[in-house]
Amino acid sequence: MTSDTWDRFGLFRAEAEARGVPAEDVERWLATARPCLTLTPADEEGGPVVGRFGGPLLLPADAPDPVHPHVASVDLAALPAGATDLPLPPDGHLLFFAALEPDGVGPAGGVVHVAAGTAVTPRDPHAWNTAHAADDDKVFADYPQGPLRAKADVSLPYHQFVVPPGEREAVYLPEHPFCSDLVEVWEDTQDRIAPSGPLQIGGYADEEAVEFDPVDIAASTAAEAVEAGHWDGPVSADAADWVLLADWYAGRHVRNREGSTVHWVIQREDLAAHRFERVFTTVFWNP
Repeated sequence: MTSDTWDRFGLFRAEAEARGVPAEDVERWLATARPCLTLTPADEEGGPVVGRFGGPLLLPADAPDPVHPHVASVDLAALPAGATDLPLPPDGHLLFFAALEPDGVGPAGGVVHVAAGTAVTPRDPHAWNTAHAADDDKVFADYPQGPLRAKADVSLPYHQFVVPPGEREAVYLPEHPFCSDLVEVWEDTQDRIAPSGPLQIGGYADEEAVEFDPVDIAASTAAEAVEAGHWDGPVSADAADWVLLADWYAGRHVRNREGSTVHWVIQREDLAAHRFERVFTTVFWNP
């Protein structure tokens, strides 16, 4: 990890211990840290350009038109080596799609991997709006545009509760009796140093109200969608079998969607096999 990361952990340690969290509990919490990438617009501070919000929608000729709006594309070959713990392909592009008005019966978006060297053709970026709904187009008009820079970052859990597999009642994160205090310290100290960027690759999921892990919620939602016949299985309802691929803090850009966040999650075995059609997308919004 970079010196900036260790500086952030130094502030986190000092603040947590000042609030009475035992040092051994702080270190056990820090052991859960995951590397991630924060992608910010090119006019903000950051590293190399690795993709863009919006832009031309380019897909292989045999790929169907997407059924959700295009959010961003990421050049995998341009990502800094080792910046996440995700087994991503070494090259090609990941295209992210999401609707901020999901219908509630299936995934609210998707991800397409366009392998390096694949011939692509331009598509109508409004093809998803088959109903030609004017209100939907207004929301899409606010989706951001422009190059994205990558900055190596680190992520700690933002949530305090889990629902163990096969159980109905939530419990505090196992083996972390001070998790509520540690989550609060992390939120406070990261805000002092660097606000979360608009697109995060890897790490832990975050949203406006995050008592529960959004990946846990997405796993349960995916299982329900399969049971209802709105998505193809099989899937695991155990959050431990899933991982966050990306978050988009949409509320920072889109009017009347303040506080909304998109989560693209995928089962670990599907990610290892690069089956990005198995990404399940959820949207949190508290209107």
